Amino acid sequence: MYQYNDSDTICAISTAPGCGGIAVIRVSGPDAISIINKIWRGKPLSSVGTHTAHLGTITDPENPTEPLDSGVATVFRAPGTFTGEDVVEISVHGSVWIQRELINLLIRTGCRLAQPGEFTRRAFANGKLDLAQAEAVADVIAATSRSAHRLASSQMRGDFSKRIGTLREKLIEIASLLELELDFSEEDVEFASRIHLAELAKNLHTEISSLAATFSTGSALKNGIPVAIVGEPNAGKSTLLNALLNESRAIVSDIPGTTRDTVEDTIEIDGVMYRFIDTAGLRETSDHVENLGIGRSFEAIERARIVIWLVTPDISQEKLTELHTEIKKHLAEGATLLTVLNKTDLLASPTDLPHPLQNIFTESQEPVTTEKSTQRPILISASTGHNIDRLTQALHTLSGTNDSAGADLMVTNARHYEALTLAAESLARVLDGLRANLSGDFIAQDLRETIHHLSAITGTITTTDLLTSIFQNFCIGK
Repeated sequence: MYQYNDSDTICAISTAPGCGGIAVIRVSGPDAISIINKIWRGKPLSSVGTHTAHLGTITDPENPTEPLDSGVATVFRAPGTFTGEDVVEISVHGSVWIQRELINLLIRTGCRLAQPGEFTRRAFANGKLDLAQAEAVADVIAATSRSAHRLASSQMRGDFSKRIGTLREKLIEIASLLELELDFSEEDVEFASRIHLAELAKNLHTEISSLAATFSTGSALKNGIPVAIVGEPNAGKSTLLNALLNESRAIVSDIPGTTRDTVEDTIEIDGVMYRFIDTAGLRETSDHVENLGIGRSFEAIERARIVIWLVTPDISQEKLTELHTEIKKHLAEGATLLTVLNKTDLLASPTDLPHPLQNIFTESQEPVTTEKSTQRPILISASTGHNIDRLTQALHTLSGTNDSAGADLMVTNARHYEALTLAAESLARVLDGLRANLSGDFIAQDLRETIHHLSAITGTITTTDLLTSIFQNFCIGK
């Protein structure tokens, strides 16, 4: 059970688990400095200034002749700290034994072990961060690519919160005009025309809907863009995965049906993380286990943002049409199908292609995206590496990340997306009410709902259950 008491002084290891050069133990709370003083041998920390570091020795008062370790204590005095409380961070040698003993010593001296995310929760409670910024702290820590780090850093700085705050203020302005109208309803006073209010509400609805629409790209940038590699057995899917990763990640064999389950790995391309999924070959088979793998191949297609359909020069027109129909049937809405011709190293030239393929495979053409597929495939050789760079460039273009390169205001959090979606829905009801000339009471209620949903994003309105759900997923020392 998650328990929270801001009168306690808490402690935790803030560095990664395990043994390293140094480890940092963080202590925060009203008694942080006095508790450390009890085990500190060096300059008394009660007399030092804020944001200063001091060398000393850590000693158990019950065993003063055997110091635990030497280290550096950095003192941060409230309110100018991350949590808004007195904070001391102790840097010691990274021995797992030293870390464990120091935590035990702090607990015996008056600290309590911090709950997951409790340092950040205290920062929120003390007004150092709003809720959206607090959630971004975890995203910064978890960022695995330049684009994910940029988005999380922007949110932690408060850029996203400012945008939400501006939208909320505009909604409150509309609501106040309606409330005034209700207060003076008996005197037949209109503080703003319904046409003007409808125009304001329409503009806000567009803004909120547009912001919510960035979630697809924002989530992909945060978590890695899923790319499924599909095709017939022996089309070279595993070879392509190894070529993209520049390592032997998947087993390569001439025997059809070698890959019987999905194989996943990630790589950063131009600052964006991609999650490549090698799949079982698509074919009819009586092998029960292989059929399970083929089923997972279609599941991978359904989850992917981009599907690389790998074909070979010997594919028949009938099989080409059959697979194209089947793959598109499983393609998710908004996903892109990129057709790639592999094993071109076996051809003297593209003109050697079977006649049914000559019209759609030409080396000079760049991929052109339609709603769900690319009509001009890329010619590659996964075994020699020919045109792999061109394929990665096409992936970068098709992922939509080029258009978002300078856009830091994107929704990356599912909770924020849900709140924006609900806000857009309630604001749509406001628009319908204004157009139908409904009573201000009904319209005001929908406006209040809209404001409530936006307020939940930044934590202007919160519940204990919501905070518990968010912070319990943080690491202990953050």
